Amino acid sequence: MRSAYRILAILIALGVVVQAAVIAGAWFLVLNDLDSGTVLDKNSEGNWAHVVHGQIGVMVMPLLALLLLIVSFFARIPGGVKWAAITLGVTILQVVLAFAGFAAPVLGLLHGVNAFAIAGVAGVAARKAREATSAVPASPAAVS
Repeated sequence: MRSAYRILAILIALGVVVQAAVIAGAWFLVLNDLDSGTVLDKNSEGNWAHVVHGQIGVMVMPLLALLLLIVSFFARIPGGVKWAAITLGVTILQVVLAFAGFAAPVLGLLHGVNAFAIAGVAGVAARKAREATSAVPASPAAVS
């Protein structure tokens, strides 16, 4: 279970990197389209990268964070439940900030900053799992 916990935490941290790359690509695609004469207005739909960013952010990341919390109850990692709960909390906050950002664009700034919080707390969770795994003494059967 400790390995599952660590892998989930790493996937969440890597997910933040993927999300940053995809949204950057999305807006560079928009800028390219604008240079080509495309009009961006309220009827414009996001490009494929906007869609990918939204789908990963609304479905994949919260699911990974929820799975991390569930696994944390069985992994027996000191502080593991706490860091998994914090990871889920900042992930839920991220989704709330994303939707709120459409009504109050300044919240988009917090959405960007909170992404770093997600990566940070998921990184701490992964480190806690690694430390707990390396601290486990070898079983007597393995020594003989």
